[in-house]
Amino acid sequence: MIRDPRVTPARPDLASRALEGVVAADAYVDPRPMKVVVPAAALRRAADPAAEQVDQLLFGEIFEMLDEADGYAWGQARRDGYVGFMETVALGEPGPAATHRVSAIRTYAFAEPSIKSRALGPYSINSLVAVEAREGRFAKAVNSGWFVEAHLTPVGVFETDPVAVAERFLGAPYLWGGRESLGVDCSGLVQQALLACGKAIPRDTDQQEAIGAGVETLARGDLVFWNGHVAMMLDETRIIHANAFHMATAIEPLAQARARYVAGGVGEPTAYRRP
Repeated sequence: MIRDPRVTPARPDLASRALEGVVAADAYVDPRPMKVVVPAAALRRAADPAAEQVDQLLFGEIFEMLDEADGYAWGQARRDGYVGFMETVALGEPGPAATHRVSAIRTYAFAEPSIKSRALGPYSINSLVAVEAREGRFAKAVNSGWFVEAHLTPVGVFETDPVAVAERFLGAPYLWGGRESLGVDCSGLVQQALLACGKAIPRDTDQQEAIGAGVETLARGDLVFWNGHVAMMLDETRIIHANAFHMATAIEPLAQARARYVAGGVGEPTAYRRP
């Protein structure tokens, strides 16, 4: 069996204890859960700030650390299983479990329960916070500041329309490997929109193409896949997608995007799926 290296926490010298007897490695270790303590942290292909960003973890998300050296941790994102390297300065001890998620597209926390105090962030939608105190309209989060509580939603309470979530990203710059509201790629947009509605899905386009059921008649919320790209149907004829042509999250007719991808050599859509 060939295992996908993107989601297999193993290399020749080291692997997760869970893979002992399954994958060959010189040593096996138990992962050490760490929590992201910055608004967004890059997960990179190599322990180098110039290396490709393959994913991004948001504030409060868990990174299962397996190794640490030269300012980088190697491990696996608990949320979607992606494996890579993250700067250790972005990580802290797990602390208390999250009580809320950020439900605004982005928001600031403040050093004091006042909008006139020093701002921290911004924090993107689906960031996870543990509320430890309240004062007026503000909620204090562990390892952060005071959030306007109207921008937070209790864990377990979700939205119902992933397209409406995706629309809040309109105009956000295109960023390879991005999931934050300040920069997102095609599969990151789809992942974030569905996560806000309580549906966890894989990170990359080819992984996402395996979820849901195939459809022949497209409707709002359906996914359109090309080789290396994914878009979400806004209605029966238009899509919303983070893309490198507009270098932003944009809305356009599906027919227009299809023609452009055919002309550019990408080809026709490979699948239509309802997640």
